[in-house]
Amino acid sequence: MIQCRGLSKSYHKGSTVVTPLEALDLDVPKGEFLALMGPSGSGKTTLLNLLSGIDSPTSGSLIIAGTEIAKLSRSELTRWRAKHVGYIFQLYHLVPVLTAFENVELPLLLSHMSKRERHERVENALSLVALSDRMHHTPSELSGGQEQRVAIARAIVADPEILVADEPTGDLDRDSATRILELLRQLAAEFEKTIVMVTHDAKAAAAADRTLHLEKGQLLENLHA
Repeated sequence: MIQCRGLSKSYHKGSTVVTPLEALDLDVPKGEFLALMGPSGSGKTTLLNLLSGIDSPTSGSLIIAGTEIAKLSRSELTRWRAKHVGYIFQLYHLVPVLTAFENVELPLLLSHMSKRERHERVENALSLVALSDRMHHTPSELSGGQEQRVAIARAIVADPEILVADEPTGDLDRDSATRILELLRQLAAEFEKTIVMVTHDAKAAAAADRTLHLEKGQLLENLHA
């Protein structure tokens, strides 16, 4: 599903060139739940942003689901991202004045789906994360764990092949975090979603199929759960 070869990312910070990723090679098969660990500044979030099409590499090859996304124009990349990638954030990024249903529906509003199809997709996504009974509640009426489940429903509602998750359990208590990790494992095992998760939590990483460690933009070790 994901193939990186010689993937590098550099940018200028004043007169200094910063290289958060350097000549990285990585293969992630379809349906794998991969955890990325490493200290701050090791390149984890940079790699997530490249895999999700939020940013573009400086050099190297990045092929996802058969598409060389490094060669796409900005507009092509935007369309590709909307179809193929769901992003799960640590702090949920829900719209406070919208209900859970309306938050999950947001990614579909620019699609050509009928209202009926949109609503069916939203209801299915909320059912999958066990929040059908809370769909008409706003974020302020939900717990942190429920908010993150709404964010996951929003990420999967367009049926993307890849989910990228940046510290998805970092703001949750242990019980809520466990439920979120179980949900991610289910999405990979039962629905063949390819998941790449950044985490500082070794217990969270243990839920993944495989853990890779990044330091100074390079992979140091490859641990299988």
